[in-house]
Order: sequence, then C-alpha cells, then structure tokens
Amino acid sequence: MAEDTHVSTTHQSHEDTHAGPSGQPHEEHHIVPPIVYIAIGSILLILTGVTVWASFVELHVFNPIIALFIACVKATIVVLYFMHVKYSSKLTKLTVAAGLFTFLALIGMTLSDYFTRAWGRW
Repeated sequence: MAEDTHVSTTHQSHEDTHAGPSGQPHEEHHIVPPIVYIAIGSILLILTGVTVWASFVELHVFNPIIALFIACVKATIVVLYFMHVKYSSKLTKLTVAAGLFTFLALIGMTLSDYFTRAWGRW
C-alpha cells in the first residue's frame, strides 16, 4: 500500500511539469528551421536590390514612396520572423501593434504641424 501512495505522488500531470513560477502553463518555444532564415534573408537581399534598382528609375514623385513601401515590407519581415513576433503570444503582438500605433500617431502629429505652418500663405 505504501508503494501505491508513492507512485501517485510522483506522477504529475503534463500541465504541472510545464508550469511557470505563477502556476500558469508555460508556452512552448517555436523552433524555426534554418531554411526559413535562408529564405527570409534571400527575400531581404532581393528587396534591397529592388530598392537600388528603383532608385535609378526616374519616377519623379513616386521614388520616395516606392522606397518607403519596400522599406516597410522589409521591416515587417524582420519583425515577424527575426524577432519571432509571428510565433509569439497575443500580448507580444499587442505590444508591437501599440508601439506601431504610437509611432504613427507621432508622425501624424508632426506632419499635421508641418503642413499647417504656412496655412493661408499660399
């Protein structure tokens, strides 16, 4: 009978073995295969080449727009894959989204000030 109590106390459920200090279940880490990093690195190099190529094409006012668009795509890829936000929890994704929203709000306020400086003088 003593053996039965010993066996029952040493076996824990799967959630208990992966619990953190607060007793909550621990999230598993996502392991990304190296081929993904090679593919993402290749895509970033190709997009860098496209940026350089686009700088030599005369598109007048659209040159900086295209360059900024490509830069935003590259930044999104870096954040999603190299910073592992794609595989992170919803809280991490919310934090990244809040940072992006704050950045866009500050840029918007700066541009609104810039565009209204000479209001009525043109």
